[in-house]
Amino acid sequence: MMPIWLKQTPNGITLNLHCQPGAKQTKVVGLHDGCLKISLQAPALENKANEFLLAWLSKQLKVPQKQIQFISGQNSRHKRIEIWGSISPEQIIQILKP
Repeated sequence: MMPIWLKQTPNGITLNLHCQPGAKQTKVVGLHDGCLKISLQAPALENKANEFLLAWLSKQLKVPQKQIQFISGQNSRHKRIEIWGSISPEQIIQILKP
């Protein structure tokens, strides 16, 4: 069964994330309002946290950064991100489990 924060779509996989910038370290913290909560080391200034999030997800999931994009939430803590390519929902769940 898929967790509430992950959805398989015809284009790829959508993640609902709640991001908390300005943390001591970047890590998955748990769940928050049906989203996967991630604390980010980067500050919420000039898109730094968004760029950092995409780079971090790319590294964690071993997916090229160009295969990860925002659907919505660039200016919010609640972000929807789409990932496509050769990664399965099960792999994402395994890597990002809270």
